[in-house]
Amino acid sequence: MTEAQKAWEAIVNAPATRLVDLFKAEPDRLSRLAIDESGILFDFSKTHLSAALIERFTELSAACDFAGKRDALFAGGAVNVTEGRAAEHPAERGQGAPDSVARARGFQARMRAMVDAIEAEVLGPIRHVLHVGIGGSALGPDLLIDALGRDADRYEVAVVSNVDGAALDAVFKRFDPQATLLVVASKTFTTTETMMNARSVLSWMDEANVEDPYSRVVALTAAPEKAVEWGVDETRILPFSESVGGRYSLWSSIGFPAALGLGWDAFEDLLEGAAAMDRHFRTAPAQANLPLLAAFVDQYYSTVRKAETRAVFAYDERLRLLPSYLQQLEMESNGKSVKADGSPVDGPTAPITWGGVGTDAQHAVFQLLHQGTRLVPVEFVAAIEPDHVLDDGHHRALLINCFAQAAALMAGKPNDDPARAYAGDRPSTTILLDRISPARLGALLAFYEHRTFANAVLMGINPFDQFGVELGKEIARSIESEGTDRFDASTRALIARALG
Repeated sequence: MTEAQKAWEAIVNAPATRLVDLFKAEPDRLSRLAIDESGILFDFSKTHLSAALIERFTELSAACDFAGKRDALFAGGAVNVTEGRAAEHPAERGQGAPDSVARARGFQARMRAMVDAIEAEVLGPIRHVLHVGIGGSALGPDLLIDALGRDADRYEVAVVSNVDGAALDAVFKRFDPQATLLVVASKTFTTTETMMNARSVLSWMDEANVEDPYSRVVALTAAPEKAVEWGVDETRILPFSESVGGRYSLWSSIGFPAALGLGWDAFEDLLEGAAAMDRHFRTAPAQANLPLLAAFVDQYYSTVRKAETRAVFAYDERLRLLPSYLQQLEMESNGKSVKADGSPVDGPTAPITWGGVGTDAQHAVFQLLHQGTRLVPVEFVAAIEPDHVLDDGHHRALLINCFAQAAALMAGKPNDDPARAYAGDRPSTTILLDRISPARLGALLAFYEHRTFANAVLMGINPFDQFGVELGKEIARSIESEGTDRFDASTRALIARALG
């Protein structure tokens, strides 16, 4: 039996102690499991991580060579083993191999020069920015702009990812084509949905008699030569490194619409906030390392308690897109069925990430969380400072509801009427930002990235490839080029009915 197997055996066989009893048995529980970092409080005390379980998980992380793999990540090692390359998103924050950090700094200087040029109206009087991308090329920028740019008056920014024409049409009704900048974000500059949307935007501009629509295009890509072939002038191409994965790319030139919409100082603060979390992740001991502790929580509920999902609820309207962002980050990274060496996994991998916004979710899905038969670990994310001028009672009610839900999940409430009884002992984590600022959001998103990586190390999988997204794309292309003869009867009938 390997050391990792021994650690897992001890974890699986550990006694299941109720949360209320853990607080009684561990007087220092809150001080150990509620940790402040980068203006954010991470409270893991309402999870079933006992002091003994943390020791066993620490032994597991050592057996999995967590420290060595973490060092390889930051050193620019080939941690993406199936594709034989590095995963260098930390270098975009100044945390990585010196050559990679220098390259990232050079690309960022180029991006800042483009922001300065647009502000100086070198490309004309721009008021609207239309960013087209999909997946990691859209989710990150959309989250940043929605969370941080609600009061910004620099530019009106829209992020469109869906190939459904209704998405673009809604933007066309609001934007002035004569004052619109088109930003095309695609790592390969071949993404089908993105390039189709980009061509439609150019047609819209052309129909509105915009002089030389291509002069209003900025390309964000790791394949600049493809952007040139497509028609973008090389002076308006903002490259990023091939070693930066799509769902980890908002720190690179993919974050350009946020840098433009929020201002360069805000983008720099975002990077520095993430770098602070990088430094914590690199140096904090296992028992106080936030991303690693979060991974311990995830692995306990997924493997030991057989929880198939994890729910994230943002008790702040500004973070309403966070669950969608995390769905891609976590499920595309760790939704695998083989280990990094190609062997089958011997347990569950990523749980299904889902969630919503409080207090709306309380009136929609919390019935199941409190009284349903499925165990769902819950994560609450909130901020102390509001971002509105309404009566303070609004934000007070929001936060009280957030904290009350976590307390109720843990404590439960017996009742002689079983329909009115709450079993309790249902776990939650609370993440409390002092305020939602670029630096705090940067730290929070870097925490989630490193949590995803730490989970992958404990499971022995590669979080940096995503071959699972390719098959459906291949079939879609073959339908267009080869017809439907080779498909099943159901697929042929659906295509015939819908498309003729």
